[in-house]
Amino acid sequence: MGAQWKQKWRELAADKKGKVVGKLVREIQVAARLGGPNPEFNARLFAALENARKQSVTRDTIERAIAKGSGTGADAVQFETVVFEGFAPHRVPVIVEALTENNNRTSSDVRVLFRAGTMGQRGGVAWMFEHCGLIEGTHADAGTDIEVAALEAEADNVEPLELDEEDEVTKGHVGARFFCASNQLDAVTKALKAAGWRISLSELHYQPKEYPELDEAQREEVTNFLQALDEHADVHRVYAALK
Repeated sequence: MGAQWKQKWRELAADKKGKVVGKLVREIQVAARLGGPNPEFNARLFAALENARKQSVTRDTIERAIAKGSGTGADAVQFETVVFEGFAPHRVPVIVEALTENNNRTSSDVRVLFRAGTMGQRGGVAWMFEHCGLIEGTHADAGTDIEVAALEAEADNVEPLELDEEDEVTKGHVGARFFCASNQLDAVTKALKAAGWRISLSELHYQPKEYPELDEAQREEVTNFLQALDEHADVHRVYAALK
């Protein structure tokens, strides 16, 4: 039984790893399609490549994804962005962004996943979120004042980013999440990079305006609901009013 359990665990781990890599590859493809194949001039692509390398995505896979997304490869792809709105259990607002080549299939799958909550109409939940730019990064100088950094980069807001203490790359660094107007995402990202910040995320984001009060059992139920959504291959981002 032990050997069988271990084999099943390996299969589950490999499946999870494959889904993570699949989502990273799609992000590279979309970033390359929207902003071009050169990460030096495409902040979103630069951040996507950083995340892919952290997950040990191979160089060949990355290069194929860039070529495919930018249309320079033989098998160029066109993903459609589809947004779903609704509520998780206990009326927690949720926005789901999917990237798909088959809208009908993805929409059908997401509706099934929302049976544990409530699927809403377009615009019925979005007003509960602020659509903005989000940049996450680290700075090698642990004494860096993130408030000053936000002010100098002309970000609207900033909050500390908790770093993995076991990550040798960011050990002794300071981390922060910067928020800005959606049309200032590229400018703020470039300003932070110029100031020595290593950017790991640069994307449009839905920030909840309020958070419902939940007890521990309710929080676990909502978390399970969100994880089921996030594990779908076509789901790219899940935003929820859950602290």
